[in-house]
Amino acid sequence: MIRPGLTFKLSVLLACIGVLASGATGYYAYRANRTMLVNEAERSLLMSTELLGQRFSTSIDDVGADALVLASMPSTAEVAQTDDGAGPNAARERLAQVYSSFMVHHPEYLQVRLISRQHYGLELVRFDRDADGLVRVEGDKLQEKGQFAYVFDTLTFSPGRIYTSPITVNHEYGSHAAQGKPTLRLGTPVSNGNGAVVGVIVIDIDLAGLFRRVQSDLPSDYEVYLANEWGDFLVNPDASKTFGFDRGRRVLMQDSFSVTKPLFEQTQSEVLVNGLARPHQAAGQVLAFVRRPFGDLEGNRFIVLGLAKPLDDVLSGANLLGDRIVRMVLIFSVLALFLAVLFARALTKPLHSLAYAATHLFAEHAMETLPLKRTDEIGVLARCFDRLRREIKAQMDALHAKQRELVHLATHDVLTGLPNRVLFMEKLENSIDEATRREEGLAVLFVDLDRFKQINDQFGHAVGDKVLVAVARRLKQVLCSADVVARLGGDEFIVLIEGPRSAEAAPAIASRIMAALNEELQVDGQGMTVGASIGISQFPDDSGTAEELLLNADAAMYAAKSGGRCAYMRYHDVLDMRRREQFEQAHAAAGIGATEGHEAEPTA
Repeated sequence: MIRPGLTFKLSVLLACIGVLASGATGYYAYRANRTMLVNEAERSLLMSTELLGQRFSTSIDDVGADALVLASMPSTAEVAQTDDGAGPNAARERLAQVYSSFMVHHPEYLQVRLISRQHYGLELVRFDRDADGLVRVEGDKLQEKGQFAYVFDTLTFSPGRIYTSPITVNHEYGSHAAQGKPTLRLGTPVSNGNGAVVGVIVIDIDLAGLFRRVQSDLPSDYEVYLANEWGDFLVNPDASKTFGFDRGRRVLMQDSFSVTKPLFEQTQSEVLVNGLARPHQAAGQVLAFVRRPFGDLEGNRFIVLGLAKPLDDVLSGANLLGDRIVRMVLIFSVLALFLAVLFARALTKPLHSLAYAATHLFAEHAMETLPLKRTDEIGVLARCFDRLRREIKAQMDALHAKQRELVHLATHDVLTGLPNRVLFMEKLENSIDEATRREEGLAVLFVDLDRFKQINDQFGHAVGDKVLVAVARRLKQVLCSADVVARLGGDEFIVLIEGPRSAEAAPAIASRIMAALNEELQVDGQGMTVGASIGISQFPDDSGTAEELLLNADAAMYAAKSGGRCAYMRYHDVLDMRRREQFEQAHAAAGIGATEGHEAEPTA
């Protein structure tokens, strides 16, 4: 199993860092964008809610101002004080025209009434709104309203003050289009010239119509919530939750949205909540609530107004950005992977060079790739490694030289530099194997110097060593380059002749050796003649092993030396001579002369 290398591991590590960095950045940007969009939506909703509340308060104030205008008309006090609602009355008719004009120009007005203090709060002038338009209620259809709070409470007010009723559902009999609608009533006292309150002006406002007008420019995806000071829903996207108190089942805003409790406790004036931060309190929505007082402050009237926007709509831009971020993260991840591979390769390339140089320590081409010119830590490491390699190479070269020297000393003669007995025997065995395979012969010449002992005794060992060196040099001059000459020890040398010429060339080579060694040698200015006796043994005629060939050549050399110095003899001649001697000895013992026999003489 191939284990991943450093480049692969570093590429994976850098790629993971790049992918994690781009992913984390993209995720943070996505989350930050979501939070920013939600916060912006909260601020926008809060601003819209405050603006809506301000418009509501302004609209209520405008209604109060209209009521004050109607109450301040001189004919209003006159009619309220003197009229009983029966029969014609010019002042009453003039007021009716004014009231009708107010109803026409204010479609959110459901009723405008002038109610007298006398006659148990009798309506003197009354305009209603129905499906067909305006309806004036006259004569016996006018009703007594003195028992209603918006009449008797307003009568207690000083002139110029505005009474604001709770927001309720209108259940008064004969109220035409106002029947069953959420209604807010504003009233103001009517006073005579003496300042005495003689009646009231009451305007009934269609709360739904008023809200349609003030929220007309809100975006279509906004949802509106409105609650009275007790928390009862007056406006809710789910109509079944509105005016629950009128149906015997109260649905409170603070129960549906617990974050609004401080608004009803009047400890806070605004609340923001979103489904991103508080999913349990605003599931899937962004909400803004404000508490808005309206009407006479002494009545402590206020509403809690809320706007909501779906969280999905708020986050639509973030979702689009998220898709783009995912694509960007993927692109940057691929780019990070590509850059990680390039960076890892650039970073590990010098390390690979160092590793290659370490595994090819003495290869010059491997050293050429080392980043020796770099100025960073890798360059320092490369230069240190190069110095270390040079020192190791120098040590190894010295060690190899010593090793070669030791091997040469183990296989060569120290004095003459010729192969010694060990190397010669190894070469002889290999040559025998090769000659056997090729079916060829070879010859071994055993050379023994004749007068070396006398020279050594006469001139000393130092001169004797120089004589041996000169003999070795002369032997190499006589022999061919293919022939092998070795020193066995003392004054004994051995020559190996290979190839098909060995049988015929051996005697001639032996003669050249003897001739060369019979020539005078100049050693330290003195001439001296060494001479040599040579024994020859041949493969495969005389033997098939290296040891026997050497022994047979030695025996032939001794035979030549005993027959007379400066001669050579072949081993098979020695065998012939021995057989003749044995034959003659056998015949002599039997009394038979060796008439046909003759002694083998050494060949000169």
